[in-house]
Amino acid sequence: MNLDYSDDQKFLKDEARKFLEARCPPSVVRGVLDDPDKSYDADLWKAVAEQGWLGAAIPEVHGGLGLGHVELCALAEELGRALAPIPFASTVYFCAEAILTAGSDQQKAHTLPKIAAGEWIGCFATSERPGPLSADTLEATVRDGKLSGVKIPVTDGDCAGFALVLAKENGRPGLFIANLNEAGVTRETLKTLDPTRGAARLTFDQVPVWPLGAPGEGMDIVEAVFDRAAVLLAFEQLGGADRCLEMAKDYALDRYAFGRPIAGYQAIKHKLADMYVKNELARSNCYYGAWALNTNAPELPLAAAAARVAASEAFWFASKENIQTHGGMGFTWQVDAHLYFRRARQLSLVAGAPATWKERLVGQLDRKNAA
Repeated sequence: MNLDYSDDQKFLKDEARKFLEARCPPSVVRGVLDDPDKSYDADLWKAVAEQGWLGAAIPEVHGGLGLGHVELCALAEELGRALAPIPFASTVYFCAEAILTAGSDQQKAHTLPKIAAGEWIGCFATSERPGPLSADTLEATVRDGKLSGVKIPVTDGDCAGFALVLAKENGRPGLFIANLNEAGVTRETLKTLDPTRGAARLTFDQVPVWPLGAPGEGMDIVEAVFDRAAVLLAFEQLGGADRCLEMAKDYALDRYAFGRPIAGYQAIKHKLADMYVKNELARSNCYYGAWALNTNAPELPLAAAAARVAASEAFWFASKENIQTHGGMGFTWQVDAHLYFRRARQLSLVAGAPATWKERLVGQLDRKNAA
């Protein structure tokens, strides 16, 4: 098992970093943050689509590049490092993966080329209330092919053109494709800690839907998609954590106090060392997850949970310590440190809070030890 990028993958990652440094500096992120009417950067979305990143793991027959999931992980890491304010995760990690996993040939042919080309933005609408997701608490229903119910919060639901919605049909959970431009769909934009990633409350009233997968398999599909998305989200978190460490190190080397760089003081050294250790722990778990995802290994649920827990902890810790390393100015609006703290908290809640993933990790370890 080679837990490292190949030379070609490293080249892709390096080129992605150069592209995002040019097209997604902090000013682009702040442009979305400062504009209440802007939920993502449309120019960056178009540029990313032109690069083919949206179709990195989509087969060529459906308009994608057909590269594979390790390449998608490399791109995710760079998108996380740049805090790219685009609905990439919702569209690619969740919707495209769900359609690839459970969609019919007709559904794949209809949706995947549009996703790869950047023509469709998707969102994954599963939760309806605080707490763990379960079939017992599901209230959204589908009767005679029409969906009614409420989903909240839905990441990128304010800008998406279609949604994959978890709902009950004949008392059993299913996953359904809904066009959000249909009559009967109401959106309410929600205020969040990180406005560079939009969220919405979606209300459906007799909206026609298209079933994805077999009847009654909704929860199984969602769990499978969560495992796949968890690995990709973990790479975004890893990229953000690495950037926080770089920011803190660079500032500590430039900032002088009492005639010497603050990087020479033991307290700052300990902060940077602790950030590095957590980042490297997350990296090893992310690479394990990338291998499991790319090979569709039986260990994927365990690897996904481990990557998600480690990366969530690393990004939160690095974003917090980055602010502390910057001292009093670290809390100010002018310094970019708060942008990473916002994204760290937002990403940690997508597809389940850290506590949920810790429970999944413990459950997977119990099953592995009992086998």
